[in-house]
Amino acid sequence: MADRWWRDAVLYQVYPRSFADSNGDGIGDLAGVTERLEYLDWLGIDGIWLNPVHPSPNVDWGYDVSDYTGVHPDLGTLDDLDRLVSEAARRGIRVVLDLVPNHTSDQHPWFRERPDFYVWSDEVPNNWESIFGGGPAWKLDEDRGRYYLHNFAAEQPDIHWWRPEVRREFERILRFWFDRGIAGFRIDVAHALIKDAELRDDPVMPGLGMRRRYSMYRPETHEILRDWHSLANGYDPPRLLLGEAYSLEVEEWASYYGDGDELDLAFAFVLTHADLDAAEMRGVVAQVEHALPADAWSCWTGSNHDVGRFASRWAKGDEALARCALVILLGLRGTPCLYYGDELALTSGEVPPDRTLDVASPSRDPGRTPMPWTSEGGWRDPWLPLTDTSRNVEDQRADPGSTLCFTRDLIAFRRRTAELGSGRYEELAAPDGTWAWRRGDGVLVAVNLGSEAVVLAEAQGSIAISTNRARDGESVSGGLELAVAEGAIVVP
Repeated sequence: MADRWWRDAVLYQVYPRSFADSNGDGIGDLAGVTERLEYLDWLGIDGIWLNPVHPSPNVDWGYDVSDYTGVHPDLGTLDDLDRLVSEAARRGIRVVLDLVPNHTSDQHPWFRERPDFYVWSDEVPNNWESIFGGGPAWKLDEDRGRYYLHNFAAEQPDIHWWRPEVRREFERILRFWFDRGIAGFRIDVAHALIKDAELRDDPVMPGLGMRRRYSMYRPETHEILRDWHSLANGYDPPRLLLGEAYSLEVEEWASYYGDGDELDLAFAFVLTHADLDAAEMRGVVAQVEHALPADAWSCWTGSNHDVGRFASRWAKGDEALARCALVILLGLRGTPCLYYGDELALTSGEVPPDRTLDVASPSRDPGRTPMPWTSEGGWRDPWLPLTDTSRNVEDQRADPGSTLCFTRDLIAFRRRTAELGSGRYEELAAPDGTWAWRRGDGVLVAVNLGSEAVVLAEAQGSIAISTNRARDGESVSGGLELAVAEGAIVVP
C-alpha cells in the first residue's frame, strides 16, 4: 500500500503550451513548468500529469505523436524534461507523462516504414465513424491503394494492436521513460486499443445512434493493460497507470481495473459529465462505489483539456459554486486531479474563430487558454488568447480569502486528515439540493447546491474548513447551517 503513492495524492494536470513560458515566445514549455515548481509545491500537489510533450505536427496538439521518445522542440529538449523530473522529485512531486497508444501521427516514420503497425483494408469494410469530423473512419492511402483506419482525425492512423511487434515496441517505450524516472503514464483512450479482428459493423441503436462496440471497447484490450501493469510493478517504486477509460457505463468503466492487475486509477468521467446537482452527483458516486472492484480507487476530475473548465461548465462562473466543486473533488474517496487553473476557479477563455486551432468541433480551445499568472497575464503574445486575467495567481496568492488560498488550505487539510485520504465513503441523509457524506468514522463533508439555505440536523463538532472562510473553526451543535452555494467539512 505504501508504494501506491497516488492513493493519498492530489494530481495536477498541466497543459504545457498554456502553463508557463520561459523564453517569451508565447508557447509554454518544460522549462516554464520547472520555474513554477515552487508554486506547485506551495499549492501542495503531489504529482503533475503533462499533456503530450512529444514531437508532433500538432493536428491534434500532441495527440498525433511522431516520436514517442523525443520532446517537441516548442516545449524544449529531453534534457529539459530530465531536469523537470529531477527538480520536481527534489520537492517530492512526481511527473506523469501522457501516452497515446491508440494512434500515431501519419508523419510518424512507422506509417511509411512499418505499415504492418496499422489497420488496413482493401475497401471501406464497415460503418465505423471518425470522432473528429464524422464520416467514415477509413481513408484511402493513394500510395498504397488501401484504406487505413482513423478513429480520430485522418492524420491519426490507428495502431494494429493485434501485432506482437507493436506490443513489444510499446513495452520498450514504457521502459525508456520509466528508466528516466517518469512516475507513470496517463493512457489516452485506454479503452480503444484493440479493434474487432473481423472489422464488424458497430451496432446502431434506434434513437441512440452508433454504439462503438467493435471499433473500441474490445475485451482483448484488458490483456494489454495486464501486461503493462506487470511491467510497471516491476519497478521500485511501482509506476502509475492512470487510464482514460472513457465509458459512462459504470460497470464497463470499472472493468478496466481488472482484479487489481490493470489500471491503478481511471478517471470517473460519469461524474465529470454530471450536472452540479446534489441528487445526480450523489447517485453517480453511489454507482461508482458499488462498481469498483475490491481495493480499487477512483480518480475524480471536473475539468480537463477535452471537457473544459468546471468553473464554467458546472459553476457557470459563480466562484462560490466553484469552491463547492473543489470540496466535492477533494472530499470524495479517491484521487482528485485538478486541471491547471481550477485552483483559481478559472473559467473558460474566449477564442474568436480566427484564432481557433483545435481540430474538434465544437472547439476545445476555450478550456486551453494560458494560465494567468499576474493581472497583466504574465505572457507575451501567447499562442491562444488570454483576455480575462481577473482571476490570476499573483492577486489570489496575496489574498488569504481567495479561492486559490482556499484550495491550498483544503489540500493541506486533506493531507493531514487520514479519514479524507483512506477513510470509507458513507452517504448521509440530507435536505433536497444538499449532498452530505461521512469519511471514515467522523469527518462530515457537505455541500448545498440547492436554491435555499438548509440545516443538517445530525451534524456536530467544529468546521475545519468552509467555502465561507469566516466560518472556519466555528462550533457546530444541533445542526450545520449551510447557505446556498456553501460547503463545509466538519470534524468531531
